[in-house]
Formats: sequence, structure tokens, C-alpha cells
Amino acid sequence: MSQNEQLVKIDLNNPEFQRTWVELEADEAERVRATFKKILKLTWQELYRDKGLHWEKIHSVPAPKGVDSLYSFRLSKSARGVGYRDGNFLRVLLVNADHDGAYGKK
Repeated sequence: MSQNEQLVKIDLNNPEFQRTWVELEADEAERVRATFKKILKLTWQELYRDKGLHWEKIHSVPAPKGVDSLYSFRLSKSARGVGYRDGNFLRVLLVNADHDGAYGKK
């Protein structure tokens, strides 16, 4: 089984993600949680192709040292996540209820 055929694992341990996660309204946090449950059932190729997640590379914000690229993905109608792939892990850096904020714009 190739790395892209394995199921996505999610790392939600980043302090900035945890800070932004707890600031969400309860109903929005539940929609985001449901999307994470969906992601855990996907392979990486399925995640990349999923039209609902709209996985896309962020060009306007530099990636942290040691990270090739940052990506934005839809978590709900009004929230996007920012993270990167590390092996089979999706390392989530933050959740942003403001779509433009996920791209470094305001």
C-alpha cells in the first residue's frame, strides 16, 4: 500500500489550532468536528480530490521552517483549516471562521 493509499491521520495538537478551535461557536465547532471525522475516513488521494474540502496550496503565507507548503481546506461553509502534510498526518495549524484570514488577507 502506497503512502497516498493510506488513511489520513490528523494532528490537532498545535497550540494555535487549539486556541482558534475553542473560540468557535458551539454549532460551528460541531460542523468542523464532523469534517474532521470525514477526513479520517479518506485516503490522501481522496482528500486531494474531494470537492467539498477544496484543498489548496497557500501562496500568500510562507510555510514554517521545515515545512514544504501550507494548505487551506474547507471545514464548514464559514470555516477553513490551515495545515500541512507530514507523512500520513495532516498537521492542523489553525481553524479560521474568516475565509480571507486563512490566506493571510484581511
